[in-house]
Amino acid sequence: MYRLLVLLVFILPSMAAAQQTISIDDCFKLVVENYPLTKQTILLNEQSRLDIEAINKGKLPMLGINAQATYQSDVTSLPIQLPNISVDPPNKDQYRATVDINQLLYNGGLINASSKVVKANNDIKQQEVNVSLYGLKNQINQLYLSVLLLQENNNLLAAKEEQLQTRLNEVIAGVKFGTLLPSSADALKVELIKIKQNFAELHYTKSGLLQKLSLLIGKQLNDDVNLIRPSVVNVVETKNQRPEITLFNLQTEKIEFSTELLKKSKLPKISAFAQGGYGNPGLNMLDNNFNTFYMTGLRLNWNAFDWKKNETEKQSLQINKDIIETEKETFELNTNLELANIASEIHKMEELISYDEAIIPVREKMVKSAESQLKNGVITSSIFITEFTNMHEAKSNLVLHKTQLLLKQIQYQITQGNYGSNNLN
Repeated sequence: MYRLLVLLVFILPSMAAAQQTISIDDCFKLVVENYPLTKQTILLNEQSRLDIEAINKGKLPMLGINAQATYQSDVTSLPIQLPNISVDPPNKDQYRATVDINQLLYNGGLINASSKVVKANNDIKQQEVNVSLYGLKNQINQLYLSVLLLQENNNLLAAKEEQLQTRLNEVIAGVKFGTLLPSSADALKVELIKIKQNFAELHYTKSGLLQKLSLLIGKQLNDDVNLIRPSVVNVVETKNQRPEITLFNLQTEKIEFSTELLKKSKLPKISAFAQGGYGNPGLNMLDNNFNTFYMTGLRLNWNAFDWKKNETEKQSLQINKDIIETEKETFELNTNLELANIASEIHKMEELISYDEAIIPVREKMVKSAESQLKNGVITSSIFITEFTNMHEAKSNLVLHKTQLLLKQIQYQITQGNYGSNNLN
């Protein structure tokens, strides 16, 4: 016996320490870290970096190598004969190989404007990921508090079992001494079996919900995991801070950058060029020999007239901007409607809780009276079980309504965009 006690002293603390404990904030953090969509943030940043790097290479000199061999049906010739001068026409077969270098000198800031559009597009895609990840908070809230409710119901059921077992022991003692009929214990035994059945139902329901939660957050949760009850969240009216609002603003900003890009695209472009080559003929068309040659200079390109194509594209962008604004207004309206509905549910739960708290003391008083009557054989065990079950149901309703209130309070702040950080990168 002494060895067994010593063994328990060392084993029990380690078993207690091994029990998992997790909070709803831990779940929010884990889903951001482990949800597959999170991987896109790194990929999108790398894609944006490569796209901007490719655009900036437009500032570097461009090197081109060209070669051609042609045969033409006719060549330039003089229509008259000059005395004492013989001019050979160019060959009909001609050959040329050149190396061309072009260096952009001025393009009105088109490259920088293009880089801003690429970056803005990346910001939008990143925020779309944030919106999707933020949407998972409501799923976690539902799953977490459902498991928490089962956990608290399990505790209530354990207390109910203990109290019924105590009553059963008292009834068995009464039967032994002849003060109660043997049938008095049967109803209590059946009720205890029902409690075992309820334990099994709670266990499998909780196990299924925990499996879903584990898959969502990317961490395996044991069936005996201890869920920490979130602190009561006070509903405060604040400005909508949902990540969708940021997304709408980023989409509007991209349109502004795109409009600026269109303006830049109309400006003239100046570049320096140099060409060196070897061919027959060279630059001198009258010399039918292979020669080296070169030329250098400046080049101006300006599309001064485009049939108002640029202006039409700007108008299209402005319409797109107006569409985004209407989508933002619609989203804010729908969010306010949802908040009003949740606020109504919160008020309802608060009132139901006040009634629960008024009912429970009365039920407890009635159970105490029934206990005394059962001991004295005044009532049957079935009547006692009815009163006891009513009290347990009242306590279960209180736990349910408190959990539902907490769920709605958290849901309200999630809908506002105020529960936890919106920046999920």
